[in-house]
Amino acid sequence: MLSYPWENFVTVAQGGEPDTIPAALLVDCSFISSAYGMNTLDFFMYPNQWLNAYLTLMARFPDVIFLPGLWVEYGVAAEASAFGTPVMWRQDEAPALRPLTLPLEAWGSLRRPDPYSDGMMAMILRRYWNLEHNGELPEPHRIHVVAARGPFSIAAHVLGVSAFMRAIEDEPDSTRAVLDALEITTETTIRFLQAQLGCLREPVGIMLLDDTVGMLARDVFNRMARPFLSRVFDSFDGLIRIFHNNTPCRHLLPLLPTLNFEVFHTSHQLNLAEVKAALGPRKTVMGNLPPLGVMAHGTPAQVVAAAKECIALGGRGGGMILSAGGTLHADTPADNIDALVSATHA
Repeated sequence: MLSYPWENFVTVAQGGEPDTIPAALLVDCSFISSAYGMNTLDFFMYPNQWLNAYLTLMARFPDVIFLPGLWVEYGVAAEASAFGTPVMWRQDEAPALRPLTLPLEAWGSLRRPDPYSDGMMAMILRRYWNLEHNGELPEPHRIHVVAARGPFSIAAHVLGVSAFMRAIEDEPDSTRAVLDALEITTETTIRFLQAQLGCLREPVGIMLLDDTVGMLARDVFNRMARPFLSRVFDSFDGLIRIFHNNTPCRHLLPLLPTLNFEVFHTSHQLNLAEVKAALGPRKTVMGNLPPLGVMAHGTPAQVVAAAKECIALGGRGGGMILSAGGTLHADTPADNIDALVSATHA
């Protein structure tokens, strides 16, 4: 059975009007390890400390949905590691990657990873299974949403952002190589999400994180990105599909309604009313307080003021979830999260 914050979130995501506007925040290893004074490597290495940090966070802020929620993640390394991309481990930050150096003609020969055996995906799946089925997660907690990087982000992490974007710009000469790579990374995204969902007892949705597509020109997005993103979202019909893209992609807003997702987590650099109008009444916008300038470095009064402005722009008639316009920064103080929640009640 869903808790009240989750019920509220689902109501809005499905087009209903809630009692109060939900507050949801995207948090990752950098925020949680910093908030609880943990070495980042310890956060990954000691499952009990990882779980205690998450449960403490959820108990401290019971009115907030932390997306995707009890997230077993290794920064951007989860999917890319399955392609053999070297991972750089750091003491106080999320892992980083050293992209593969491959010629264009080799992009279509990238290995097709098996999420149950390749890279960190296999470790993530085992962790989810233990949490959900082997008694590691205390009652009544459940994991409701799973996450994966999108096809373009995986390709950029594996092949290098500069090399990947340059290949897109050099089409038509490089188009075949780019499309071959995206076929493989799209399949990886879908299979990894499906495998994670298979570990859950009460799945509610999936979260697709792909900032790279926001850097594409409109015609390139329409011709090249939209078919691959559609394939991902269409694979999870019946679930709430959250699309995270915090690049300021105003030029792409008219194309987003053609994609089958329910919630768009947008950049703080976009106007919330403009985003909501572009998405139309059948989609929900999630955002969009500045994660650094307001949520991390602002005062509680500034957070409340910014939150009320967001609600005024996007809250009328439902279709809005209050959030930071991006991942919550590691330095975000607890008082500012309290302030965000207070604005939803007001």
